[in-house]
Amino acid sequence: MVPWKNDTVLALLVLTLGVGGTYGRLSSSGLVERPIDTLGLILITVSSAALVWRRTAPLAAGWVTVACAVLYYGFSYPGVFAAAPVLIVVYTAASLGRRRLAVALMVALAAGVGVIAALSATDPEPGGLSLLSGWLVAVFVLGEVTRSRRAYLEEVEHRAAEAERTKEEAALRRAGEERLWIAQELHDALTHTISVINVQTSVALEMLDRYPAQTRASLLAIKESGHDAMRELRSTLGVLRQPGSPSSGLAHLPRLIEQAEAVGLSVRSTVTGEPVELRPEVDRAAYRIAQEAFTNVLRHAGPATITLTVSHETSRVVLTIADDGTPGEAEPGMGLIGMRERAVAVGGSLEAGPRESGGFLVRAELPR
Repeated sequence: MVPWKNDTVLALLVLTLGVGGTYGRLSSSGLVERPIDTLGLILITVSSAALVWRRTAPLAAGWVTVACAVLYYGFSYPGVFAAAPVLIVVYTAASLGRRRLAVALMVALAAGVGVIAALSATDPEPGGLSLLSGWLVAVFVLGEVTRSRRAYLEEVEHRAAEAERTKEEAALRRAGEERLWIAQELHDALTHTISVINVQTSVALEMLDRYPAQTRASLLAIKESGHDAMRELRSTLGVLRQPGSPSSGLAHLPRLIEQAEAVGLSVRSTVTGEPVELRPEVDRAAYRIAQEAFTNVLRHAGPATITLTVSHETSRVVLTIADDGTPGEAEPGMGLIGMRERAVAVGGSLEAGPRESGGFLVRAELPR
C-alpha cells in the first residue's frame, strides 16, 4: 500500500479510537475533567488528521498534534487519547532520524501538560497523564530502534547488491580473459602453421617443373601442416570443454623442431638441468613462446640457424631461442606482445631484441 494511504488509514483509526474511547470513558487523564464538547471533538479530529502528513511533513504534523493535545487538556477534556497522535509523531520523527524534532515534541508536550497539572485545583491522580513521560520515552526509543534496524537492513541489501555487482564484474573479467586466451592460442597455432604452409607453397611453386619429386615432398609437408593445425584447434577446443585436459607443452618441442627443419631452418636444441613436470599453464606458455619465436624466424629472418635452449633451474625454467638470420621485409605483427603477455600471465618475464652478433634473441623466464 502507498505510504500516504497507510497514514490516512492510521489517522482514521486513531480518530475512531480517540472519539470512541473518550465517549466510552475508557480512560482518565487524572486531572479535573469535564464532558467533551464540539471544541474537544475538533481538537481530536485535527490532531488525528495531522497524522496523514507525519512522514512527508513531520515538523508541521508534530507541532499541530502537540498544540491540539495541550489545548485539549487545558480545557479539561477527559481521557488520554488526545496524546496518542503526539506519541505516533514522536515515534515517526525518531525512526526517520529527526531526533531533535522528536525530543522537542516530547519536551513541549510534557512541559505543557506539566504546567496544566501544576495549575490544577487538585493533585493529579495516579495513572493517566502521570505516565505520559514514560510513554514518550518508550516511543522515542522504539523509533530509534526502528531507524537502526532499517539502516542495518539497507546496509545488508547494499552489500548484497555490491557483492552481486562484483560477481558480475568478475564473470565479465573471466570471460574477457578466456577470449584473450582463445585469441592467443589460435594466433600462435595458426600463424605458425600458415607460415610453414606459405614457405612450403613457395618452394613447391619454384620446383614444380624442374624437381617434381621435391615438389611432392613440399606438398606432403603442406598436408602435414594442415593436420597439425587441426590438431592444435582440437587441442584448444578440448581445453575449453575440459579445463584440466592436456594441451601443447614442452613435450611437443621435437615436433616443432621437425616442422622448422622441414622448411629449411637449421635447429640446435639443448636441454639442461633436471626436467620436472611443470604446471599446465606454464608448460603451455613455454611451448607457445617457442612456437611464436620459431614463427618469427620463419617470417622475418629467412634461412637461419635456430639455437633452442631449455634450462631447468631450481625455481624456474629458462627458455632461450636465438637465430643468426637477417631481418626481412615482413610486416610486424603481435607476436612479441603475445609472448610477453603469456610470460607475465604465469608470473614470469620475457626479453626480446636483436643480438650484437646478428640475428634475434628471445629469452623467457617462467616459474616452475
